Amino acid sequence: QVQLVESGGGLVQAGGSLRLSCAASGRTFSSYVMGWFRQAPGKEREFVGAISRSGGSTYYGDSVKGRFTISRDNAKNAVYLTMNRLKPEDTAVYYCAGDPGVIVYTTPARYDYWGQGTQVTVSS
Repeated sequence: QVQLVESGGGLVQAGGSLRLSCAASGRTFSSYVMGWFRQAPGKEREFVGAISRSGGSTYYGDSVKGRFTISRDNAKNAVYLTMNRLKPEDTAVYYCAGDPGVIVYTTPARYDYWGQGTQVTVSS
C-alpha cells in the first residue's frame, strides 16, 4: 500500500504558476504509476497528467498540455505537478493518485490510492 499527501495548493492570479507536491509513504513508490486529477464543484474528476514508474513517460490532458508538467523523484518518494500560465478554469481540488501497475491510465477508476486533495484557486 501507499499513502499519499498533497501540498502546494493556494490562491494565484491568472497567468501565474504553482507547484504541487505529492509525498508518498512506503518503500515501493517506484512500482507505482502516478497520476494527477482535479475536480471542480459540480464537475466530474478530470485527468490532468500521469507519469510512468520510471518517470520516462508522461501524459497530459488536453486542457493542460503545454502548460503543466508532471515529474517524479523516486529517491524522495514524491511526484510533482508544475503548473504554468494558470487560468481561472484551472480552479479545482487537485488529487494525486497511485496505481501499482505498468500501464499508464487516464481514468480515475484505474487508480487504487488517492491523496486528500489540495485546493488550487486561480483568480481572474
